[in-house]
Amino acid sequence: MKDFLYRFFRGRYGAYGSDRMTRVMVVIAVILLVLSFISPLSLLYYVAFIILFYCYFRMFSKNIPARYKENEFFVKHTDKVIGFFTGIKDKFTGHKAYHIYKCPGCGQKIRIPRGKGKVAIRCPKCGREFVKRT
Repeated sequence: MKDFLYRFFRGRYGAYGSDRMTRVMVVIAVILLVLSFISPLSLLYYVAFIILFYCYFRMFSKNIPARYKENEFFVKHTDKVIGFFTGIKDKFTGHKAYHIYKCPGCGQKIRIPRGKGKVAIRCPKCGREFVKRT
């Protein structure tokens, strides 16, 4: 068995390996496996194994440009979704430390630290100055 594993992994030099798409697919497959044990849907079990099989195919593939292209497509589309949710999170966490004002002239949003008292704010877009209490 040891000799078999040695020969198997020796031939894997140059294989693609794990990337973000593979890791996400493994997590999805594990979730589907757990759900298949809980729910009466046996289809989830087979879908999970198909996803796992595809993950192993991607990891051991020596066609690196094709796997790289697949991962770049995945990252490009998931970064939009992740960016949307991090933007929402930053918006809520930013309100604790900053107050956001709109310029009365152009409508530009300006972020000012809270707790500074009355401050004169100069709009970076149009240059108009206005006074607000933070």
